[in-house]
Amino acid sequence: MKIGTIETERLILRKLTPSDAEAMFALDSNPNVHQYLGNKPVASLEESVQQIENIQIQYIQNGIGRFAVILKETNEFIGWAGLKFITEPINGYLNFYDIGYRFIEDHWGKGYGYEAAKAWLDYGFNQLNIQKICASADIENKGSIKILKKIGLQEISEFDDQGIPSVWLELTKIDYLK
Repeated sequence: MKIGTIETERLILRKLTPSDAEAMFALDSNPNVHQYLGNKPVASLEESVQQIENIQIQYIQNGIGRFAVILKETNEFIGWAGLKFITEPINGYLNFYDIGYRFIEDHWGKGYGYEAAKAWLDYGFNQLNIQKICASADIENKGSIKILKKIGLQEISEFDDQGIPSVWLELTKIDYLK
C-alpha cells in the first residue's frame, strides 16, 4: 500500500518529514491542544522529532499513518490527520484503523478538521478498501465528536480510556456506501 499526497479544496495531506519537527512541536507543546489528550504536551523539540520518526515507521510497517496537513493558500503546516493502524488494545478492539486529527489552535473552528477527516474516510474506504474505520474521543471533546459524527461515524459506546471517560465511534464500509 503506497499512499502519495491527498488534496482537498483547501488542504494538502502529505507524509510527515523531519522538516515538520518545529511545526509539530508548536502543535504538541500547546496545553490547549492536549486538553483532551491526557494533558501531556511535549516539552522538547526532540520529542516531536521522535514522534515523526515513529510515524514514518508506521508508514513502512502498516502502509499508513498520520499525514501533515498543509494549508494550500499559504503552504503552512497547520496540523496532522490520517488513518493509523492500531495494534494495542483500546476498548476491547485490536488491529483496527483509527481516524484522527490534530490542529494548531489558531486553525480551530475553520472546518479543516472536517475537511481532512472526510478526505481520509473517503480514501480509506475507496482506495484502501478498509472495511471499518474507528475513532475514540474524550467524552468532553464535543468539537472532535461533532466532526467524527459529521463524517458519518456512529457512536457505539462509552468506555474508560485509562481513566478518561471516552466515546467509541465507528463506520463500516457497507454503511458508508449506503
